[in-house]
Amino acid sequence: MARALVADTGGLLRALAKRPDGKPTWPKFEVALRSASRVVVPALVLAEVDHFLRDHRPAMHRLLEEIFDPATAYEYEPPDIHDILRALVFDRKFASLELGIVDASVAVVAERRRIYRVLTIDRDDFGPLRVGDRFELELELVP
Repeated sequence: MARALVADTGGLLRALAKRPDGKPTWPKFEVALRSASRVVVPALVLAEVDHFLRDHRPAMHRLLEEIFDPATAYEYEPPDIHDILRALVFDRKFASLELGIVDASVAVVAERRRIYRVLTIDRDDFGPLRVGDRFELELELVP
């Protein structure tokens, strides 16, 4: 059975990347994205994706249409004040990882939603990161 995942910027960009012939550039990422029961996209990730796709507006527009289409597996996750404050806790606790607010917000969404699978290329950041009340839960990095 397909399981939900939280999308990080690099993982989402790789999953969406296509070669000139239309085939996925990174097939494992594309399969992970398409086979997930839900794909939670934190708002800060979406903003970062928009930055990377600034020269590819049609691709960004398609992504936005998909994310906000209730018929897709995407779920947009806006942060609230508690998420931002918790992201600061992660950024401080794991200072040596130099997470930044975007990666920390991915961890916060994973923790709050109890979806511990993260679509990412940032294994160095998310590998040692732990979530949960006592920072005891490991994230499953996909693919």
